[in-house]
Amino acid sequence: MRFRVSLAALLLARVLPAALQAQTGSPAPIESPDAKVAALEVALYNAQANVIEKSDTARAVLATQVLDSTLRDRLGSQLVSREAVRTAAASDSARRITGGLPCNVVVACARYAARGAGARWVVLAKVSKTSNLIWLLTAQLVHVPAGAIVLDDTTELKGEPDAMVRAGTRIFAERVARTVRAGGVANNFPTP
Repeated sequence: MRFRVSLAALLLARVLPAALQAQTGSPAPIESPDAKVAALEVALYNAQANVIEKSDTARAVLATQVLDSTLRDRLGSQLVSREAVRTAAASDSARRITGGLPCNVVVACARYAARGAGARWVVLAKVSKTSNLIWLLTAQLVHVPAGAIVLDDTTELKGEPDAMVRAGTRIFAERVARTVRAGGVANNFPTP
C-alpha cells in the first residue's frame, strides 16, 4: 500500500504542474507585435436580400473606409498602403488563384496579396444585406504565413444601416489591432 501512495504522489507531482500551467498560461504569440497588416476592400453580398438597391454598394465602401481609418489610427505604419494591396490583389496571379472571383472573398488570394504587399497579417471582411434593416458583417484576421484564421467574426447589424455598419466594422478593426499587437493572441478584453 505504501508503494501505491508513493507512486500516486509521484504521478500527481509530475502531472499537476503541467495541468495548472495549461489552466493559467497564455497562448504564445505567433508573430511579432509590429508585423505589417494588409486590409482588402470590404466585399458586398446582397444576392439574397429581399430588396437589392443601388445604394447597397455604399455600405461596403463605408465599411472599407471605417476599417482602414480605424486600423491606421490603431496600427499606424503597420498598415500596408491600400494601393500596394490593391495592386497585388488585381494581379494576373491573384486572378488565377480565385478563378475570376474578387480577391477579397478568397482566403488563399488574400494571403497571396498580403504576401505580395509585404504583410504578415491580412484582414478580409464582407457586408451582407438580408433586408433594409438587417445586415451582417463577416470578417477574418488571417496569419499569412500559416494560413491560420485567428479572428473569425460574424456580427448581425440591426438598425439604421450606415450607423450599424460603421459601429460593427470599427469594433472588429479594434479587435484586429489588439490581436496584432499581442502577436496574434486574441483577447476580447481591451486594456487601457
